[in-house]
Amino acid sequence: QVQLVESGGGLVQAGGSLRLSCAASGRTFSNYAMGWFRQAPGKGQEFGAGISASGSIETYGDSVKGRFTISRDNAKSTVYLQMNSLKPEDTAVYYCAAGRTRYSSRDSGEYDYWGQGTQVTVSS
Repeated sequence: QVQLVESGGGLVQAGGSLRLSCAASGRTFSNYAMGWFRQAPGKGQEFGAGISASGSIETYGDSVKGRFTISRDNAKSTVYLQMNSLKPEDTAVYYCAAGRTRYSSRDSGEYDYWGQGTQVTVSS
């Protein structure tokens, strides 16, 4: 079992930045690929970014590519999402997820554990 706790969400103006953190506990963090997903009100879940278990491979959704950066610190069992140039359409609940695979996936079904989510609101 892996427990995931997100933090760092909040209210920010358009053009601003936020850094989300997701702290993991329970199993060997470096064995898990990690992903960030988001869900806006009235919309389906959207893949944001993923990172391989080793941290060597990053993958991004088209809507965040070039603005968001995913990283991980296996010594601290934490994955981060640096979000720059935020837009109102980035407003959503952001979830981190862990998958028992070497490489991350855009498919939420490939992930085994999920955090409770953190709200990000971008004002125009």
